[in-house]
Amino acid sequence: MQRREFLKSTAASTVLLSAAGGTAFAFDDEAACCDRTYASPADAMKAPPETIAYVPAIYAGTDVNKPDYLATIDVDPDSKTYSQVISRLPMPNVGDELHHFGWNACSSCHGEDGKHRRYIVLPGIGSGRIHIVDTEDPKNPKLHKVIEGKDIAEKLNLSAPHTVHCLADGNIMISMLGDAKGDGPGGFMLLDEEFNIKGRWENDLTGMKFNYDYWYQPRHNVMVSSEWGSPNTVSQGFKLEDVQAGKYGQQLHFWDWKEKKINQSLDLGETGMIPLEVRFHHDPDSVHGFVGAALSSTIWHWCKEGDKWTADSVVAVESVETEGWPFPVPGLITDLVLSMDDKYLYFSNWLHGDIRQYDVSDPAKPKLVGQVWLGGVIGKGEPVAGRKLGGGPQMLQLSLDGKRLYVTSSLYSPWDNQFYPDMKTEGCYMLQIDCNTDSGGLSVNEKFMVDFGKEPGGPARAHEIRFPGGDCTSDIWV
Repeated sequence: MQRREFLKSTAASTVLLSAAGGTAFAFDDEAACCDRTYASPADAMKAPPETIAYVPAIYAGTDVNKPDYLATIDVDPDSKTYSQVISRLPMPNVGDELHHFGWNACSSCHGEDGKHRRYIVLPGIGSGRIHIVDTEDPKNPKLHKVIEGKDIAEKLNLSAPHTVHCLADGNIMISMLGDAKGDGPGGFMLLDEEFNIKGRWENDLTGMKFNYDYWYQPRHNVMVSSEWGSPNTVSQGFKLEDVQAGKYGQQLHFWDWKEKKINQSLDLGETGMIPLEVRFHHDPDSVHGFVGAALSSTIWHWCKEGDKWTADSVVAVESVETEGWPFPVPGLITDLVLSMDDKYLYFSNWLHGDIRQYDVSDPAKPKLVGQVWLGGVIGKGEPVAGRKLGGGPQMLQLSLDGKRLYVTSSLYSPWDNQFYPDMKTEGCYMLQIDCNTDSGGLSVNEKFMVDFGKEPGGPARAHEIRFPGGDCTSDIWV
């Protein structure tokens, strides 16, 4: 049976109402958590709590000559295997550097026959391969297909896949950081519903020097994208001379979603160097969003005024004089996530070692309401569950109800080895932070600690986090 036919056959109960709260969601009875999508952000917040999480475990940049793998982690506090890796799916090849990943379908496809959140789209930023993982059995994912990086390079002249988002039409779009030679600006590739290479999304790249993350808001006919650097630059580690030579980005690009070309670019200047993760409000009618500028350690708020987009720095993390460093240490904001109700913004300072919680009810005037320290280089981090934390907090993922924030500590192996060399032999951690969603506040859940330094195959890095039932960075409403 072809994939499309199978998915249609499992859609007998496409849209149901939960007896508890009348929440509209689409699901399949046999693997409900994998197929669920939601009619609105408010409905997503009423979904059952997450019970498992998927995290890529990475051996790239270590002395372990084994393939990276997808770890399935029990996050159900009532389970006997809580806070443990319960399955491991190795990739076929060594050296992929699994990084960011997404789904074949999300809430942008809500209510569409045959479109369910079942397949993980898992790229390797190093190899260019894209792995398709079947989560029909959520606790034991299976490899479904591998798309070779050389095929993408030959057909599309693209490399280094990064952000994955599903589209409402069933296609899957992936931001690509470079061309086939590893130079910028990269572009955006499309996979069809059968995971075949369909082509490039964009019609015109004029104005874009580099690529990184993206988010779309169709009701306003807009997509926003950010800039890191070319694969040839970032893979060599961070060098200040590369910044001075203009090899890193400082622009936000606002695209015409229908025409697939840039309408407007905003240069964030020296206080907006290396803008990475972009987050539009989950409310599909909103014109507000945020981006974290890593090197400048600033949070920028964007919005639309008339027919123009504007952006302003609304949070600035001060650099800290630190022994052994030739310059004041920046926070290095590397990830951020918005709660599903768009009330709270969380971001990580990978070098300083803290996670911050801001009330962004007024998006132009964030208010700091919570902070917790986890590792970092400035010495404020405390041990958790008896383990001294190496590295710093990096990738973040938030539960749909906004009450549990998960964090891992690997950024990217060349940068890990440069700033946190012990990570190569000690591995990474995954922690869970309890979030006060009434008045603000963060506290570490001491009962949850996944120590990737103790993995059977050797110490591993850990990066992005996803839940089978959806999360706060993969679902977009149209």
